[in-house]
Amino acid sequence: MTREEFLRFPVMTKQELAEAVQTAIGQTRASLQRFPETFKHIFSTSGFYTEAPNNQWTNGFWTGQLWLAYEFTGDPAFSRAAMLHTESFRHRIEDRIQTDTHDLGFLYSPSCVAAYKLTGDIRAKETAVMAANALLERFHEKGQFIQAWGRLDEPGNYRLIIDCLLNLPLLYWASEETGDPTYAQKAAAHVRTALSVLIRPDHSTYHTFYFDPATGNPLRGVTHQGYSADSAWSRGQAWGVYGIALSYRYTKNPAYIDLFEKVSGYFLSHLPQDLIPYWDFIFSDGSNEPRDSSAAAVAACGMMEMAQFLPPAKSSFYLESAGRLIKSLYELCGAKDPEASDGLLLHGVYGRKTPYNDCIDHGIDECNLWGDYFYMEGLRRLYGDWNPYW
Repeated sequence: MTREEFLRFPVMTKQELAEAVQTAIGQTRASLQRFPETFKHIFSTSGFYTEAPNNQWTNGFWTGQLWLAYEFTGDPAFSRAAMLHTESFRHRIEDRIQTDTHDLGFLYSPSCVAAYKLTGDIRAKETAVMAANALLERFHEKGQFIQAWGRLDEPGNYRLIIDCLLNLPLLYWASEETGDPTYAQKAAAHVRTALSVLIRPDHSTYHTFYFDPATGNPLRGVTHQGYSADSAWSRGQAWGVYGIALSYRYTKNPAYIDLFEKVSGYFLSHLPQDLIPYWDFIFSDGSNEPRDSSAAAVAACGMMEMAQFLPPAKSSFYLESAGRLIKSLYELCGAKDPEASDGLLLHGVYGRKTPYNDCIDHGIDECNLWGDYFYMEGLRRLYGDWNPYW
């Protein structure tokens, strides 16, 4: 899609935004009746979530959705449920339940950091700092990066993935709250490493990059969830858009503005005619492959994040771009009837198996927790000034 074609799409109006917000609140309220104290599974089944323990990488997104609903409404029912979740997250980090992952930011920023920012709860702050400490443990001096998953002493795990750019705000926040610069220093080091290897010459992105555990030297880019090592996984590209924007907010490295424009430009230019990306950008209009609505939601949030740091013309472009994406998401993917689905955003993809990746088919054409969360965050950002959880 050309820039001119993209600019022909209408931006979401205030009336449409108000309608979308009320619909999302209604969906969240109905869902809270099914999950008053518990967590949702990573993705829905036939449009509905099942109950899950707090041991998945996605649990924080349901809590974050509750905090966003609380911000919109002031309804204590949402904040009570979210605060109950923070106690579960305290138990999880104290007992190290499935914490051998970089996804501690996904878990603790929209849950405990949000709780502290919105309520001043000191216990939530302490819990989030504990999570930041655990995330620091995953930093490899050789290579200067935070390892994605698994045991740190296993050579086959010596890699980073693009998603981690969204986990780093937990570290920046921890430095701000504790006065210890170490958290921010390690986060900034990871960003430098990640952006030096993940972005290809055409400004598409790798999902995963491996390093030599003996020397820390970069080895090769591959994929886990994209179509192939050489394709552009659309959600990975979106993590790049949002992650670079957040990296600029915390570091003010001017080089990140140029990278943001190029990575987001690749994302926008590879959208199909209805603006809902296929799960990998190797596919385009006419393909029978599924879409991944969550990629558009993540990218829209990243564009609104970066817009505040840009001169007026560029800022307006990215704000309006986000408005176009959110409008298409609401019209084509928004769940509007709690009897039909208890999610917020339909037509997402968790994983799609191909001959060239090591993924499995799951969560295809379903709601997923990050899609729901970032869609609602996008609505909140469009609505007005917002203090991000990230």
